[in-house]
Amino acid sequence: MEKNYDMLKLENQLCFPLYACSREIVKKYRPHLDELDLTYTQYIVLMVLWAQKRVSVKELGEKLYLDSGTLTPVLKSLEAKGYVTRTRSAEDERVLIAEITESGEALKDSAAEIPPKIACCVSLTPEEAGELYRLLYKILGTM
Repeated sequence: MEKNYDMLKLENQLCFPLYACSREIVKKYRPHLDELDLTYTQYIVLMVLWAQKRVSVKELGEKLYLDSGTLTPVLKSLEAKGYVTRTRSAEDERVLIAEITESGEALKDSAAEIPPKIACCVSLTPEEAGELYRLLYKILGTM
């Protein structure tokens, strides 16, 4: 009796188009982020800090779905560039706080030009983009 291997076909995998699409979109960001001397991961960290100004590293990792092994070198690099500071919480020294600096805040104007440039590369209507966003976060919520 032959086993059913249909689920092993690439065209039957939801994970593959998600993976490939993610890689292609991040590739579109690269030239714009290179102008700011940022990686995509540094950019998304800064996006959180531009919005929140100050956040625990644990919360930052949870928000970005990044483990400390990935996040720590990113924060160290941003700190070396002068965009972020990392300090221990006064209330609980076990808690590490990441905070945007004045230099990091100054990048915000240049970075604000990136999302519209990327949006032009994605051929979705605003409604389709909204639905995709909702579905992706629905998936993330179950992980």
